[in-house]
Amino acid sequence: MLLHGGFVQLVTKRVFEWTKTADHRRHTLGSFTMGNSGSNLGIPPPKGPDTVGCTDFMMDHTAHGSFFRLYYPCHQTEKAEKPEWIPNREYFNGLADFMKINRSLSERIFNYLFGSFKIPAYLDAPFKSTGKCPLVIFSHGLGAFRTLYSAICAELASQGFIVASVEHRDESASATFYFHQKSDSSAAAAPESVLMSSGSARDNLEVQWMYYRSLQRGEAEFPLRNKQVKQRADECILALDKLIEINSGIAVNNVLQTQFDWTSLENSIDLCRIAVMGHSFGGATVIEALAKEVKFKCGVALDSWMFPLVDEMFPQVKQPIFFINSEKFQWAANISRMKKLDSTEIQRKMITIRGTVHQSFPDFTFLTGHCIGKLMKLKGEINPELAIDLCNKATLAFLQRHLGLEKNFNQWDHLIDGEDENLIPGTNINVPRASI
Repeated sequence: MLLHGGFVQLVTKRVFEWTKTADHRRHTLGSFTMGNSGSNLGIPPPKGPDTVGCTDFMMDHTAHGSFFRLYYPCHQTEKAEKPEWIPNREYFNGLADFMKINRSLSERIFNYLFGSFKIPAYLDAPFKSTGKCPLVIFSHGLGAFRTLYSAICAELASQGFIVASVEHRDESASATFYFHQKSDSSAAAAPESVLMSSGSARDNLEVQWMYYRSLQRGEAEFPLRNKQVKQRADECILALDKLIEINSGIAVNNVLQTQFDWTSLENSIDLCRIAVMGHSFGGATVIEALAKEVKFKCGVALDSWMFPLVDEMFPQVKQPIFFINSEKFQWAANISRMKKLDSTEIQRKMITIRGTVHQSFPDFTFLTGHCIGKLMKLKGEINPELAIDLCNKATLAFLQRHLGLEKNFNQWDHLIDGEDENLIPGTNINVPRASI
């Protein structure tokens, strides 16, 4: 989940109420978000040898199509710029709906706090071919969207991976969009193939926004979440299928009409080295996707929320799984369900990063100062850059081990076993054996 529990929503409401009465408090709020140190905030740049590019892909234009942000190794170019971290103002509205706060007020405050931040990657920069790249499909958490995990996705891309960060259309994202044909367009009755191949396709389409769906009063949560996790897994598989088509040289029509040359990806993906990764609800999506698609050779689940899954599906998962948990989020019932996936034949590993909270994985943790970060549970006790560095290195070591990569990521093999002063092997949660 993106923001977990009513406490965060209460704190956020109080911050918004405090700021809406006087404009001069904006300066005070700015100092508060920066913390006492006055250091610059921002998403940390990737550490790998490759420069990172990113672009967006949507095919087809309907709610049933595939929509993701792609991160990849790129050539450096003076023309490329880093994109906004929040792509459209509607995402601010979606975050407001998710946290049950006023839209107009939240847009103003969210834009002030987060509107100037950039993704640490270059928009539509040309792809750099360095041989066949392993592929990771990434699934976001509840109330999130495709850009909020750029520190993780960009780091993987800088290490030679292609990463597709899916934006889910199951109404679990705070906001997303698709297109539908204009009712008064002369092309409204045209076949799909004509519409999508037309140079003026976007002229015949208009944006339709989809926002987070809250539980209705008296509604049981499990049926909704189980239905959503199944759709989420299907969307991860659809993104994989589209990238396989692109890799094989099949022509694609990106309704977003970006400047990126998709033909440059032909024969660039190593189809034998594909993994799936996600945070929270995205962690559950990882498990569901592994059960449904054998092309995923392994999975990495960050602070996974196991509630949406059914136990009967667990025996269908035949691939290695790496659970990377925060210290403050997990509880016995959730951990016990992770442990039901333990196997004597297939490697299932678990570590916990000391001093971390659930929000130590999304980018929010880097974009607030010490005070408000702690107040809103966006920061733990550990330095957020150290925490994400441990997460990324452990992930790379696990991917090398189970994708058969010829890299130097095995230098971090000890992290897979929790051998570091900032790691706990397994979990910090006491789980009765009878519950497993």
